[in-house]
Amino acid sequence: MAERALRGMRIGANSMETEEGVEFAPRVEAVYDCPDGRVIIIPFSADAEIPPVWEAPGGGEALLRDATRPEPKAGKPVRTHWDMLLERRTVAELEELLDERLELLRSGQLRRRSA
Repeated sequence: MAERALRGMRIGANSMETEEGVEFAPRVEAVYDCPDGRVIIIPFSADAEIPPVWEAPGGGEALLRDATRPEPKAGKPVRTHWDMLLERRTVAELEELLDERLELLRSGQLRRRSA
């Protein structure tokens, strides 16, 4: 073992510096209630904006004590294939295309694909 190795200490686990003369930033503890009844206490800076909802460990959303649950954000409605098709063509155009393709299929110019 090298002569300059530290004995009896784990490097990185403990600091040799003291907290003497150090001024800590002001903190506020936010108390969150989990859906399963647990309580989470999270320290925030006194200047920070405290979120009303926090993701609870193990899943779910914990609510800040004495806060009201915020309204869910309005999401985009799901667009179906039909919705996207109607953005490009009108129903009358689609009916005309269907009639053309059915006529080609019936006349034998198109073959059905087997699955």
